[in-house]
Amino acid sequence: MITVSQRLLSQQLISPQFKDPVEVVSWFGAMQAQDYKSMRWAVSMRTRKPSAKAFEKAYNDGRIIRTHLQRTTWQLLAGEDLGWMLKLCRRKALAGLRGWMHSNSVDIPLEEEKRISGIFGEALAGRGSVQKEFLAEALRERDIQMTEQRFSYHLRLAELSGLLCSGDLHPTKRTLALVSEKVRNPLVLNHEEALALLARKYFRSHSPATLEDFVWWSGLNVNDCRRGIDALGDELCAERWHGRDFYVHADARTRGFRRGTVLLLPAFDEYLIGYKSRDIVLHPDHTHHAHNNSGIFYPIVALDGYIVGNWSPTARDGSLTLFDDTTSLPSDSFQSALATYRSTLSTKR
Repeated sequence: MITVSQRLLSQQLISPQFKDPVEVVSWFGAMQAQDYKSMRWAVSMRTRKPSAKAFEKAYNDGRIIRTHLQRTTWQLLAGEDLGWMLKLCRRKALAGLRGWMHSNSVDIPLEEEKRISGIFGEALAGRGSVQKEFLAEALRERDIQMTEQRFSYHLRLAELSGLLCSGDLHPTKRTLALVSEKVRNPLVLNHEEALALLARKYFRSHSPATLEDFVWWSGLNVNDCRRGIDALGDELCAERWHGRDFYVHADARTRGFRRGTVLLLPAFDEYLIGYKSRDIVLHPDHTHHAHNNSGIFYPIVALDGYIVGNWSPTARDGSLTLFDDTTSLPSDSFQSALATYRSTLSTKR
């Protein structure tokens, strides 16, 4: 029988199986990564011993990469997965980016894109990690002037071409590096192999989940998603739950859940944003507390897998707010979870 606890276990939010942050990111395939502090917590809390220092080292070594890929937003990927995932998702990602450009009346011809990318590559060669201002200055040195918006689109296009990716971790600012210098030993897969591996990573880390969930998360079309699912064969078991067909991966665990589990999840966490079927863990009446209609997701509190409130990572006391008066958290559980968050990100253990 399908249960909410299976999602907690699949997502490594309880009884996590991994020590290394890279293992967590690789398990998921891609993890939403809107801001630096949230992404560090999202990964660290899913390891056996949360450590921001371990995350930083993996990130700086290029074993974890931050880039724009699915749904034209930020994700974390394992460095070895960047090449095949970019190849698989590039077409849809480019279509989404071009849509944004068109809505902002920005047109970048292919000739211009190639010229600017060439300058980026030349300027970055052997430089390691730089902030984006370094690349802006490289353009100015060649008497190329453009708006900040146009410059940002060029950076995105260079990411999707496989030229640029994230550089070393900076406390507050984005850095960039050449993929060829940052990523070692990339996996090389053909299209069918890539579809199967993406489906495997998704359903291992998100079970139970629906086809619609996978389509939403991956950004791929329905036919490709079906092909990925079909390629897994007996790895997936289909079950009816809440009037919908859910897939459960053969690796999905059923043991390790304990009642009274309180989780402080960052904004844009995979536990919520990774599904269309969010109503399984979030009552529809409370949706506006978890995210707005513009796609902005807020930090949330989960009790035994169900979203019951909000919290603030920046408030000294965590600023806990529960959605209704009938909900209560186990004694001291919130403070304990908050203390773990604080110690993980402040001391960089």
